[in-house]
Amino acid sequence: MKVIGLLGGMSWESSSEYYRLMNERVKAALGGFHSAHTVLYSVDFATIEAMQAEGRWDDAGTELNRAARALEAAGADFVVLCTNTMHKVAEQLTDGLGIPLLHLADATAAAVTAAGIRRVGLLGTGFTMSQPFYRERLAAHGLDVLVPAAGDRDLVHRIIYDELVLGVVKPESREAYRGVIARLVEAGAEGVIYGCTEIELLVGPEDSAVPTFPTTRLHAEAAVDFALGKAPLPA
Repeated sequence: MKVIGLLGGMSWESSSEYYRLMNERVKAALGGFHSAHTVLYSVDFATIEAMQAEGRWDDAGTELNRAARALEAAGADFVVLCTNTMHKVAEQLTDGLGIPLLHLADATAAAVTAAGIRRVGLLGTGFTMSQPFYRERLAAHGLDVLVPAAGDRDLVHRIIYDELVLGVVKPESREAYRGVIARLVEAGAEGVIYGCTEIELLVGPEDSAVPTFPTTRLHAEAAVDFALGKAPLPA
Protein backbone atom coordinates (compact mmCIF):
# COMPACT_ATOMS: atom_id res chain seq x y z
CA MET A 1 0.00 0.00 0.00
CA LYS A 2 1.37 3.41 -0.97
CA VAL A 3 1.56 6.07 1.74
CA ILE A 4 -1.03 8.82 1.15
CA GLY A 5 0.18 12.30 2.05
CA LEU A 6 -2.78 14.36 3.21
CA LEU A 7 -2.28 18.11 3.08
CA GLY A 8 -5.23 19.28 5.12
CA GLY A 9 -6.57 21.77 7.61
CA MET A 10 -8.44 23.85 5.01
CA SER A 11 -10.67 23.25 6.90
CA TRP A 12 -10.04 20.47 9.43
CA GLU A 13 -13.78 19.75 9.28
CA SER A 14 -13.46 18.41 5.73
CA SER A 15 -9.98 16.95 6.31
CA SER A 16 -11.46 14.66 8.95
CA GLU A 17 -13.93 13.47 6.31
CA TYR A 18 -11.02 12.57 4.03
CA TYR A 19 -9.47 10.47 6.77
CA ARG A 20 -12.74 8.69 7.52
CA LEU A 21 -13.59 8.01 3.88
CA MET A 22 -10.11 6.69 3.06
CA ASN A 23 -10.07 4.30 5.99
CA GLU A 24 -13.56 3.05 5.22
CA ARG A 25 -12.58 2.37 1.61
CA VAL A 26 -9.40 0.50 2.59
CA LYS A 27 -11.33 -1.59 5.09
CA ALA A 28 -13.97 -2.41 2.48
CA ALA A 29 -11.27 -3.41 -0.02
CA LEU A 30 -8.98 -5.41 2.26
CA GLY A 31 -11.11 -6.36 5.26
CA GLY A 32 -9.87 -7.35 8.68
CA PHE A 33 -7.90 -4.77 10.60
CA HIS A 34 -6.64 -2.94 7.51
CA SER A 35 -6.62 0.86 7.44
CA ALA A 36 -5.19 3.52 5.16
CA HIS A 37 -1.46 4.22 5.38
CA THR A 38 -1.39 7.99 5.66
CA VAL A 39 0.72 10.95 6.70
CA LEU A 40 -1.14 14.16 7.58
CA TYR A 41 0.16 17.72 7.51
CA SER A 42 -2.56 20.04 8.78
CA VAL A 43 -2.03 23.77 8.32
CA ASP A 44 -3.53 26.60 10.36
CA PHE A 45 -6.47 27.62 8.19
CA ALA A 46 -6.54 31.14 9.65
CA THR A 47 -3.17 31.79 8.02
CA ILE A 48 -4.27 30.42 4.64
CA GLU A 49 -7.65 32.19 4.74
CA ALA A 50 -5.93 35.52 5.34
CA MET A 51 -3.71 34.92 2.32
CA GLN A 52 -6.80 34.13 0.23
CA ALA A 53 -8.65 37.25 1.36
CA GLU A 54 -5.60 39.46 0.71
CA GLY A 55 -4.85 37.91 -2.68
CA ARG A 56 -1.46 36.65 -1.48
CA TRP A 57 -1.59 33.49 -3.56
CA ASP A 58 2.18 33.29 -4.05
CA ASP A 59 2.64 33.26 -0.28
CA ALA A 60 0.01 30.54 0.02
CA GLY A 61 1.73 28.51 -2.69
CA THR A 62 5.05 28.81 -0.87
CA GLU A 63 3.45 27.67 2.38
CA LEU A 64 1.77 24.65 0.78
CA ASN A 65 4.95 23.74 -1.10
CA ARG A 66 6.75 23.65 2.24
CA ALA A 67 4.01 21.44 3.66
CA ALA A 68 4.11 19.11 0.64
CA ARG A 69 7.88 18.76 0.99
CA ALA A 70 7.37 17.84 4.65
CA LEU A 71 4.95 15.11 3.59
CA GLU A 72 7.50 13.78 1.11
CA ALA A 73 10.18 13.80 3.81
CA ALA A 74 7.81 11.91 6.11
CA GLY A 75 7.49 9.10 3.57
CA ALA A 76 4.41 10.00 1.53
CA ASP A 77 4.31 8.46 -1.96
CA PHE A 78 1.92 11.10 -3.32
CA VAL A 79 0.05 14.19 -2.12
CA VAL A 80 -3.68 14.71 -1.70
CA LEU A 81 -4.48 18.40 -1.23
CA CYS A 82 -7.67 18.32 0.84
CA THR A 83 -9.28 21.46 -0.58
CA ASN A 84 -10.59 22.52 -3.96
CA THR A 85 -9.77 26.22 -3.72
CA MET A 86 -6.07 25.82 -3.00
CA HIS A 87 -5.58 23.86 -6.21
CA LYS A 88 -5.21 27.39 -7.58
CA VAL A 89 -1.57 27.08 -6.45
CA ALA A 90 -1.11 23.44 -7.51
CA GLU A 91 1.77 24.27 -9.83
CA GLN A 92 3.64 26.13 -7.13
CA LEU A 93 2.86 23.41 -4.58
CA THR A 94 4.54 20.77 -6.75
CA ASP A 95 7.60 22.87 -7.66
CA GLY A 96 10.65 20.75 -6.88
CA LEU A 97 8.52 18.01 -5.33
CA GLY A 98 9.66 14.45 -6.02
CA ILE A 99 6.23 12.85 -5.60
CA PRO A 100 3.03 13.47 -7.61
CA LEU A 101 -0.07 15.44 -6.67
CA LEU A 102 -3.39 13.70 -7.18
CA HIS A 103 -5.27 16.69 -8.61
CA LEU A 104 -8.80 16.95 -7.29
CA ALA A 105 -10.25 18.37 -10.51
CA ASP A 106 -8.85 15.42 -12.49
CA ALA A 107 -10.44 12.90 -10.13
CA THR A 108 -13.74 14.78 -10.32
CA ALA A 109 -13.68 15.10 -14.11
CA ALA A 110 -13.02 11.37 -14.44
CA ALA A 111 -16.18 10.62 -12.45
CA VAL A 112 -18.27 13.11 -14.40
CA THR A 113 -17.19 11.81 -17.80
CA ALA A 114 -17.62 8.20 -16.67
CA ALA A 115 -21.25 9.08 -15.91
CA GLY A 116 -21.71 10.24 -19.50
CA ILE A 117 -22.22 13.87 -18.49
CA ARG A 118 -20.72 16.76 -20.41
CA ARG A 119 -22.51 19.87 -19.10
CA VAL A 120 -22.04 20.22 -15.37
CA GLY A 121 -22.77 22.84 -12.74
CA LEU A 122 -20.07 23.85 -10.28
CA LEU A 123 -20.55 24.92 -6.67
CA GLY A 124 -17.60 26.01 -4.55
CA THR A 125 -15.99 29.00 -2.95
CA GLY A 126 -16.15 32.28 -4.81
CA PHE A 127 -12.54 31.70 -5.90
CA THR A 128 -13.31 28.27 -7.34
CA MET A 129 -16.46 29.36 -9.14
CA SER A 130 -15.24 32.70 -10.50
CA GLN A 131 -11.58 32.15 -11.30
CA PRO A 132 -10.42 30.05 -14.25
CA PHE A 133 -7.95 27.67 -12.56
CA TYR A 134 -10.54 25.02 -11.67
CA ARG A 135 -13.05 25.49 -14.47
CA GLU A 136 -10.33 25.33 -17.12
CA ARG A 137 -8.94 22.11 -15.62
CA LEU A 138 -12.40 20.57 -15.88
CA ALA A 139 -12.87 21.96 -19.39
CA ALA A 140 -9.62 20.30 -20.45
CA HIS A 141 -11.42 17.00 -19.90
CA GLY A 142 -14.14 18.03 -22.36
CA LEU A 143 -16.63 19.35 -19.81
CA ASP A 144 -18.86 22.38 -20.28
CA VAL A 145 -18.89 24.03 -16.85
CA LEU A 146 -21.74 26.25 -15.59
CA VAL A 147 -21.47 28.40 -12.48
CA PRO A 148 -24.29 30.13 -10.58
CA ALA A 149 -25.24 33.75 -11.15
CA ALA A 150 -23.37 36.37 -9.11
CA GLY A 151 -25.90 36.53 -6.29
CA ASP A 152 -25.97 32.78 -5.91
CA ARG A 153 -22.16 32.64 -5.98
CA ASP A 154 -22.05 35.11 -3.10
CA LEU A 155 -24.58 33.06 -1.15
CA VAL A 156 -22.72 29.78 -1.67
CA HIS A 157 -19.40 31.37 -0.69
CA ARG A 158 -20.80 33.05 2.41
CA ILE A 159 -22.31 29.84 3.76
CA ILE A 160 -19.03 28.00 3.26
CA TYR A 161 -16.92 30.55 5.15
CA ASP A 162 -19.42 31.75 7.76
CA GLU A 163 -20.86 28.33 8.58
CA LEU A 164 -19.48 25.13 7.08
CA VAL A 165 -15.76 25.62 7.79
CA LEU A 166 -16.81 26.28 11.40
CA GLY A 167 -18.83 23.07 11.55
CA VAL A 168 -22.17 24.92 11.49
CA VAL A 169 -24.90 23.21 9.45
CA LYS A 170 -28.23 25.03 9.17
CA PRO A 171 -31.45 23.70 7.60
CA GLU A 172 -32.14 27.10 6.04
CA SER A 173 -28.72 27.03 4.36
CA ARG A 174 -29.45 23.58 2.98
CA GLU A 175 -32.67 24.94 1.52
CA ALA A 176 -30.80 27.89 0.02
CA TYR A 177 -28.30 25.54 -1.63
CA ARG A 178 -31.16 23.47 -3.04
CA GLY A 179 -32.42 26.61 -4.73
CA VAL A 180 -29.02 27.33 -6.26
CA ILE A 181 -28.77 23.74 -7.49
CA ALA A 182 -32.25 23.91 -9.01
CA ARG A 183 -31.33 27.08 -10.90
CA LEU A 184 -28.20 25.42 -12.30
CA VAL A 185 -30.36 22.54 -13.51
CA GLU A 186 -32.79 25.00 -15.10
CA ALA A 187 -29.80 26.54 -16.89
CA GLY A 188 -28.96 23.18 -18.44
CA ALA A 189 -26.67 21.42 -15.97
CA GLU A 190 -26.88 17.63 -16.38
CA GLY A 191 -25.02 17.13 -13.10
CA VAL A 192 -23.66 19.26 -10.26
CA ILE A 193 -20.16 19.20 -8.77
CA TYR A 194 -19.98 19.85 -5.05
CA GLY A 195 -16.67 21.62 -5.60
CA CYS A 196 -15.81 22.58 -2.06
CA THR A 197 -14.80 19.92 0.43
CA GLU A 198 -17.21 21.31 3.05
CA ILE A 199 -20.30 21.32 0.83
CA GLU A 200 -20.90 17.61 1.47
CA LEU A 201 -21.46 18.48 5.12
CA LEU A 202 -24.60 20.35 4.03
CA VAL A 203 -26.11 18.71 0.93
CA GLY A 204 -26.12 15.28 -0.66
CA PRO A 205 -27.49 13.53 -3.74
CA GLU A 206 -31.02 13.83 -2.41
CA ASP A 207 -30.82 17.62 -2.72
CA SER A 208 -30.48 17.62 -6.50
CA ALA A 209 -32.69 16.51 -9.38
CA VAL A 210 -29.59 15.53 -11.37
CA PRO A 211 -26.52 13.44 -10.43
CA THR A 212 -24.11 15.05 -7.99
CA PHE A 213 -20.36 14.69 -7.75
CA PRO A 214 -19.04 15.07 -4.20
CA THR A 215 -15.41 16.03 -4.60
CA THR A 216 -14.26 14.99 -1.11
CA ARG A 217 -15.51 11.46 -1.57
CA LEU A 218 -14.32 11.19 -5.18
CA HIS A 219 -10.85 12.46 -4.26
CA ALA A 220 -10.57 10.12 -1.28
CA GLU A 221 -11.69 7.13 -3.34
CA ALA A 222 -9.25 7.91 -6.15
CA ALA A 223 -6.43 8.22 -3.61
CA VAL A 224 -7.16 4.84 -2.06
CA ASP A 225 -7.51 3.13 -5.44
CA PHE A 226 -4.12 4.50 -6.47
CA ALA A 227 -2.56 3.60 -3.12
CA LEU A 228 -3.80 0.01 -3.48
CA GLY A 229 -2.64 -0.28 -7.09
CA LYS A 230 -6.20 -0.61 -8.36
CA ALA A 231 -6.08 2.45 -10.64
CA PRO A 232 -3.54 4.96 -12.00
CA LEU A 233 -3.54 8.60 -11.07
CA PRO A 234 -6.34 10.41 -12.94
CA ALA A 235 -4.84 12.37 -15.82
